[in-house]
Amino acid sequence: MDYDELERALVDGGRSPADARGHTVDALTDVATGVRVLRAVRHPLGFLCLPVLRDGPRGICVHLFDPGYGAEPDTAAWHAHSWELRSHVLYGRVANVPVRVSAATARPTHRIFEVRSGPGGVDEIVPTTELVRGEPGRAHISGRGETYTLTAGEFHATSVADPAPAATLVLGRSVPGGADLSLGPLDGPARTMTRGLCDEKQTTELVRTALRRIDGRISA
Repeated sequence: MDYDELERALVDGGRSPADARGHTVDALTDVATGVRVLRAVRHPLGFLCLPVLRDGPRGICVHLFDPGYGAEPDTAAWHAHSWELRSHVLYGRVANVPVRVSAATARPTHRIFEVRSGPGGVDEIVPTTELVRGEPGRAHISGRGETYTLTAGEFHATSVADPAPAATLVLGRSVPGGADLSLGPLDGPARTMTRGLCDEKQTTELVRTALRRIDGRISA
């Protein structure tokens, strides 16, 4: 998959979101047929991630949201990325809740934690000294064929909008000096967590199911 080509297909004035969907199907078909070996990652925010491309500060992933996959959230849902994000909904509906974060001179609701990712899929969750108030806004719903963007440092929460599964094609570009952050309890301690991997057989079955849903052969 080519990052620049996909980005052109999804930005305003791009050729067509269908081009991005077609490239996604091609990449996933390689995994489903054994042409490419890939292992899905159990993300601590509760979805499965297929890391399709890593090109320096840029990356492409497919995110699979489905309660049946057993990827339970292992960290606070309200978070901010160190990278700017462009996400295209392949099937289902995805809800993004913006979170307004303000300095708390009195009655803080959360502490800001920094998420430091290291080798082996190990994340360090480190409390900072910054206490804030976090207030959720109104959810923005994006459905099949729609694209949404998030800027680096923008606090939000992402989930499926319905009980049905959903999937997104995600393009990310790291911003120099940025940090991955989350909002956690005021007295929350430092901790580590490890991102689990699905085996090759599990990943192949996940990808085949996703392809059938993208194609509309089974309900999303």
